[in-house]
Amino acid sequence: MGEEKECGKCPDGKVLRDGKCVMPEVTFSTFVASLSTAALYHLGEIADPATGESTKDLTLARHTIDTLKMLQEKTVGNLEEEEKGLLENILYDLRLRYVKAKG
Repeated sequence: MGEEKECGKCPDGKVLRDGKCVMPEVTFSTFVASLSTAALYHLGEIADPATGESTKDLTLARHTIDTLKMLQEKTVGNLEEEEKGLLENILYDLRLRYVKAKG
């Protein structure tokens, strides 16, 4: 588990650290990015890596966007400027994509 491939690249979702392929460090930013990726998947903008097919589930997309909004509200005054900006930008982008997907 977590072994480096011969070409020196790690499989999707892992990063090379100290010569081994490992999961990336858990930070607020990586957590927000993970939720953003989930929302994009539910919006049908990212294909399922196993099947290559995209599916749209606007209920789950909205739930993920609402989760990010809740994080934004609950972390007021506790985020670094970079984290705050990342969350604001991701929410703005996902909301626009959601409105577009809803048509």
